Amino acid sequence: MAASSSDSTKVTLKLLIDNKSKKVLFAEANKEFVDFLFHILSLPVGTVIKLLRKNSLVGALGNLYDSIENLSNTYMQSDQLKETVLNPKISNSGAHVPLLLPNADVSMDREFYRCSTHNFVSDDPTPLCPQCKVTMKTKMEYVASYGAVNKTVEGGGFVKGVVTYMVMDDLVVKPMSTISSITMLNKFNVKEVGALDEKVVSLEMKEGLMLLKASLQCKNVLTSVFLS
Repeated sequence: MAASSSDSTKVTLKLLIDNKSKKVLFAEANKEFVDFLFHILSLPVGTVIKLLRKNSLVGALGNLYDSIENLSNTYMQSDQLKETVLNPKISNSGAHVPLLLPNADVSMDREFYRCSTHNFVSDDPTPLCPQCKVTMKTKMEYVASYGAVNKTVEGGGFVKGVVTYMVMDDLVVKPMSTISSITMLNKFNVKEVGALDEKVVSLEMKEGLMLLKASLQCKNVLTSVFLS
């Protein structure tokens, strides 16, 4: 996964399980898990397919990916276009998320190149300058915005770690409170608290891939991943 984080970051979830219906009602999650979920939304489709394809977890879109990969460059408008589709770049917004997905060989570094004579810029070092027709390969240094730098200094990610988050079975995310927990129990019409169990689970790369796959296939994601 194109993300940066400490390998020691431990991601855990506390699941509240209804034994009668055999499903996860919701989970208590820390910042790291919510950051991971939000990071999924920032992944290009090509990256998602590449991740799932490596682990035999993808269907027809995997065939489409293979078709592009196997198609001769003779039929492509340019070699760069194929690379862009198969290995899309993810812009670095300063977000640091747990390493719950395999390395997709997708660079988050924003690299720019310019013509050494004229003011033309590209994110690819191979194009020719429109004016002097010289390859634009002079590398420029990208400077992150103040906000992005601050995100890294403050721990990065997408959300603040000031509260515990409630993650529903269908991945609805909201700040957790005693009132919200009671509201959820009423919503699920829980009559017997004794029928509920708490289960703490640790997440590693396997679970990360399963969550990614399940989030594309169903709405009972937590139940599908942790109770199946």
